[in-house]
Amino acid sequence: MNGIHDMGGMQNMGPVRPEKNEPVFHAEWERRVFALDMAVDETNRYEIELIPPADYLRMSYYEKWLTSLIETLKKAGLATSAEIESGKAVGGIVPGRHIYSVADALALIVPPPETKAPIAAAPRFHAGERVRARNINPVGHTRLPRYLRAKLGTIERTWEVESLWDRDTEGRPVDNTPQPVYSVRFDARELWGEQANPRDSVYVDMWEAYLEPS
Repeated sequence: MNGIHDMGGMQNMGPVRPEKNEPVFHAEWERRVFALDMAVDETNRYEIELIPPADYLRMSYYEKWLTSLIETLKKAGLATSAEIESGKAVGGIVPGRHIYSVADALALIVPPPETKAPIAAAPRFHAGERVRARNINPVGHTRLPRYLRAKLGTIERTWEVESLWDRDTEGRPVDNTPQPVYSVRFDARELWGEQANPRDSVYVDMWEAYLEPS
């Protein structure tokens, strides 16, 4: 996704002021939005990336979640605009939809321990190898930050094998094939030019599909 929604590496966006002893939720409605998001398995990050830039910049974190959730519910046929405005369901339960209980929602938030055997996939790249981040511009959601695209980096280590998290405009996986994930080091000057400190580096976890030989 190209746009204000991909803010990594941008300058002049204001200072970052961490909140001391910050609570998990600042208001009860944020807690409810989080729970609803866990219960709706069709929540789509791409919906957040469709929020107009001016609205995206003024919204809080959970306001963006709520906006995405509302659009997802409407597009999935789980609720109408009138139902969302009134807070009252009309027409009963949508056929073919599973209604989550509190226990179901808790299981999504705290899943049971993983028991399946790990998936093996031979890594294409190895520690110390120079690579280049692919210069892709997908329409849907991608975890490859814009500021890294076409930049040179060095493989630091190989992590576990995992399916790609990229999604199309309907929220569907782009590719479910498990692939290696790498820790890649990028020199700050490679990313931001001569004004960057020559001793600084950025380490980014990247799927193999994001990389190509340098």
